[in-house]
Amino acid sequence: MKLAGAQANGYFRKPETDKTGLLIYGSDPMRVAIKRQEVIAALIGPAGEEEMRLTRIPANELRKDSAMLLDAIKAIGFFPGARVAFVEDANSYVDATIIDALEQWQPGDAQIVVTAGALKPTSKTRKAFEGHRNAYAVGIYDNPPTRDEIEAALRAAGLSVPSGDVMNVLTDLAQAIDPGDFRQTLEKITLYKLNDTTPLNADDIAACAPTSTEADIDDILMVVGDARADQIGPVLRKLQAQGVNAVALCIGAMRHFRSLHRVACDKTGRPQVWGPNKGRIMAQANRWGPARLETALTVLTDTDLTLRSAGQNTPAMALVERAFIRIAMLGSR
Repeated sequence: MKLAGAQANGYFRKPETDKTGLLIYGSDPMRVAIKRQEVIAALIGPAGEEEMRLTRIPANELRKDSAMLLDAIKAIGFFPGARVAFVEDANSYVDATIIDALEQWQPGDAQIVVTAGALKPTSKTRKAFEGHRNAYAVGIYDNPPTRDEIEAALRAAGLSVPSGDVMNVLTDLAQAIDPGDFRQTLEKITLYKLNDTTPLNADDIAACAPTSTEADIDDILMVVGDARADQIGPVLRKLQAQGVNAVALCIGAMRHFRSLHRVACDKTGRPQVWGPNKGRIMAQANRWGPARLETALTVLTDTDLTLRSAGQNTPAMALVERAFIRIAMLGSR
């Protein structure tokens, strides 16, 4: 069975111990690892690994010894409690072994948790988990973390959920850096606020945030926000040569223009903006105004949907460049 969105996040926090297994796959190894750590910790508890109720099986070792997985799920533990047989970095070479283990699993056996990279819909392991009545498959995509995910991460770090404006700042940060850096930032904030009973504020976040958050991508976002259409092509070529992909650029642009829209709509006179580009962001928001920013966000949303569609034939970077130029020309009017 497939799980997605809030349903998947809820399952990671509180998994069912009587299920056959769970497949977590995605192109970002860090995002997959974080979800895997969360669900295994919820299944076996903090003492589970010490009590040998977790068996780790790298896929390359499973390929050499196909009996490892079945032995792990059938083994009798010395300590009471749920057990997990974890297969890491699964690939097509171990499809048959994993599928066989799913078929031979019985109530009382260890739960099978499998992680993998980006799996196509034709992947045998993915199809096996999605079609299994007692197992789940979850795809972890490159979308920014949702508000629910950020609130859950705050609670897991021992922090209370802050007020709306401060939460917006934290949301922007979570969308600007990778999940591992965000988790480390939350840990820093936890230590920073130790024995401090005052509410979390934007200054606390700025003091603990990484000094640089996707600076190269920020360069192109500033160019688009400043409506300098003639500079978009050269900067994009440079980013493409460095390995930056079109989806990351589109996600970054949506984050940036959502921030501009929030600042443009602010009625308090004290919009929550921080970072080295604070002055330019304020100027851009004032120049664009809410209406044109909403149009820009529509263009970016349409581009994002096109990038993720299976049938599109136009090169991804060309789609992003076209959208950025269109937005910049909109901003120059």
